[in-house]
Amino acid sequence: MDNSEKIIEGLEKAYKKLIRYKKYKKTPIIVSKGGKVVEISPEDVSTQENVCKK
Repeated sequence: MDNSEKIIEGLEKAYKKLIRYKKYKKTPIIVSKGGKVVEISPEDVSTQENVCKK
């Protein structure tokens, strides 16, 4: 496993941990989409998806 694969794996773990935390706290995820700030319900996000598309 090279460094880039380790980085991607770490980012995916961090993403899943963030989603679990947001679901626990019942707080929205704030992201920038198309230049606008939007709120996304953590219930609408799956932790099963591959976050970093290759």
